[in-house]
Parts: sequence; structure tokens; C-alpha cells
Amino acid sequence: MGTERKRLTALRITRATGGVALLVVGGIHLEQYTVAHFSAIPTIGTLFLLNFAGATSLGLWLLVPIGRGGYRRWRLFADAAAALGGIGVAAGALIALLISETEPLFGFMEYGYRPQIVIALVSEAVAILLLGAFLVLAAGPARGLRKPGSARPVSV
Repeated sequence: MGTERKRLTALRITRATGGVALLVVGGIHLEQYTVAHFSAIPTIGTLFLLNFAGATSLGLWLLVPIGRGGYRRWRLFADAAAALGGIGVAAGALIALLISETEPLFGFMEYGYRPQIVIALVSEAVAILLLGAFLVLAAGPARGLRKPGSARPVSV
């Protein structure tokens, strides 16, 4: 397997698994919003719903398959923007959770590490790491990318 093919495979894997991690982040926030009734907590409830919407939309985008021929420049840019947004959503949630474990955040304080908290911490950390790896790989040389309308990869 050539270097560019390995890079494309690594881009696909980090993008898709980072997208799945974001879906878990969004799912756990939706579960807490609805089942655990965080919707009744002012500000926190709204933030949980926004986290669900952001993490889910970005996660779904990152799961859209790349064509057989590889990346087009616009798609790599869009995926990098989604990955950066996903890192922001996951890091924001992780930081807020860690703060709420030690002091009140918007009047709310979290106590202990119940399973939902552990799932949130792990999925947020995994999303940050995988999407960060995707960005590092995406920042590499543009060889192997296709110009729109081109059947063959181009070297840039």
C-alpha cells in the first residue's frame, strides 16, 4: 500500500471514528436532557440540548463516506472544519463537566462519577484525540487529492 493510500485510509478511519465519538457525546447529552431531566435546569438544560444538536450534526457529517477516488479539496476543507468544530464541542463539554465536578457552573454542580459521566468523559476525550489526529493528517501534503471533475489524483 502506497504512502498516499495509507494516508487516505488513516484520514477515513480517524474521521469516521471521531464522528462516532461525537455521536456518543451528543447522545449522552440528549439522554441527560430528557431521561435525567436536565431540561428543567436553567441554562444547563439549554446547553445540553445545544451540545446534542452540534455534536450530532457534526458527527453525522463526518460519517458521510468519501468517494472511491479519494478526497476532493472542498471536501477535505469541509471535513477539517467539521473536525475543528467537533473538537470545540467535545472540549467545551469536557471542560464544563470537569468544572461542574469541583464548583457550581451556572448554579449547577455535578457529584460523583456515575456511568453517564464516565461515558461522557471517555467519548469527549476520544473525539478530541481522533479529530485532532485527523486534522494533523489533513494538514499534510495535498498529493492524492482530486481536482473537481478530475478522475485522477493530482499532485500539488
